[in-house]
Amino acid sequence: MARAIMVQGTGSNVGKSIIVTALCRIFRQDGYRVAPFKSQNMALNSFVTAGGGEMGRAQVLQAQACGLEPQVEMNPVLLKPTGNAASQVIVLGKPVGNMSARDYHLGKNMELLRIIEETLAKLHREYEIIVIEGAGSPAEVNLKDRDIANMRIARMAGAPVLLVADIDRGGALASVVGTLALLEPEEEQLVRGIVINKFRGDISLLEPALSFLEQRTGKPVLGVLPYLSLNLPAEDSVCLEDTARTGPAEIEIAVIYLPRISNFTDFDPLALEPGVRVRYVREGDRLGEPDLIIIPGTKNTTEDLLYLYETGHAAAIRQAAARGAPVCGLCGGYQMLGRELYDPEHTESTRDELPGLGLLDVVTTFSADKVLAQAEGRICAGGPLLGQSAGQEVAGYEIHMGRTVLGPEAEPFLAVTRRGGQPAHGDDGAVASTGLVWGTYFHGIFDNDRFRAGLLGWLRQRRGLDELPGRGLSSQALLDQELDRLAAESRTHLDLKAIYGLLDLSGPRGEQG
Repeated sequence: MARAIMVQGTGSNVGKSIIVTALCRIFRQDGYRVAPFKSQNMALNSFVTAGGGEMGRAQVLQAQACGLEPQVEMNPVLLKPTGNAASQVIVLGKPVGNMSARDYHLGKNMELLRIIEETLAKLHREYEIIVIEGAGSPAEVNLKDRDIANMRIARMAGAPVLLVADIDRGGALASVVGTLALLEPEEEQLVRGIVINKFRGDISLLEPALSFLEQRTGKPVLGVLPYLSLNLPAEDSVCLEDTARTGPAEIEIAVIYLPRISNFTDFDPLALEPGVRVRYVREGDRLGEPDLIIIPGTKNTTEDLLYLYETGHAAAIRQAAARGAPVCGLCGGYQMLGRELYDPEHTESTRDELPGLGLLDVVTTFSADKVLAQAEGRICAGGPLLGQSAGQEVAGYEIHMGRTVLGPEAEPFLAVTRRGGQPAHGDDGAVASTGLVWGTYFHGIFDNDRFRAGLLGWLRQRRGLDELPGRGLSSQALLDQELDRLAAESRTHLDLKAIYGLLDLSGPRGEQG
């Protein structure tokens, strides 16, 4: 039976996910079979497992930190917002319907406790340590009686709780004291330590505050983590609001920041390349003259396409394409590039149809069936931008609710060779006759090192720039490097002896008596 520890926060975006990731990596390095768990996650950034189930990207990163293949039991309930106060509900990797926040919290979520308990029990049987992530704050008094992500889960797992506060946003001490004050006595007793996150400055100046906090709450401070700049996939698009507006780079890639942007981690491999700047174009921003324009995935293609029209981004993208700027669309962005979007079952909105941007000769029809699969294919597109990649094998994953048909003025982007682990046939994506506008349903396409290098090499050549030698490491190697760096920093700043004590373990496996 596994031991468990839980990380909860004084609010959202205080660093729960990254601390869980750090602990997962540390326990793995120390010789334990460890797995992450988050009973309920709300995020638009998702992933498809080898078994064809959809789960939150945060738990995918945590699984990778553990050296594991992601599995939906690590995140049994995923809520993907579709609009104001409404979400698609995904249970054990499969969508079960769209619900308003009221209907979900008053009717559905408590029904899911049995599934959560079963998945947690499965992880307890298969691993030695489970690191559990909470959601939001455990002190939301209006939701506490129906909360299935915080203290109820800590009790279910028999897990001591670390409470995390973000000192960078200010008010960290008050948020800790206030959170503990709003907990029931039996809940407050589950909190066994406090972690202060995102600290900048001289730790000696903070020590009087830490002493006060320990005296006031009776809880030990088990770590003060510095503000870390890590090249790791983020869980929530809120991180993009803090994206540094760096100076000019040799190659600029403009990603349209959609209101319902999803799977924005697709662009992390591009942003890590030397000489490349990824810039998110928000409402009111000028598109400028980037080397590549990308329309990303979205949870609601129709509403975000209307946003492009209303903000003038649609006209700017069309004008840029007419000047010869390369344009790429991923998933929902691919659908937007087409001639028409049809929604006869009103899957996404009350509209029956909507004209697309008209940059690709394709037509998309929405339906309630959701495609969820890991897939592989062989690039078959020609033209100036993609021709040098023809014949390359690439891998990705599909998450979409539409079917797209190509017209005579488009050719497929790639030929699908495997889907869901089985041999498959058919095409994916489309490329315009100019060869400069293309789209695909393959999330993770830029994780393919050879394809990414060829694309950026062509963009550099077009600029008259010399080809760079590349960053030397694959995307996977860079990820492992950053996970190890996170673990090393966390070892320095967390009281791991005390944390192991909460697990009733004396330390790394080699140190067990």
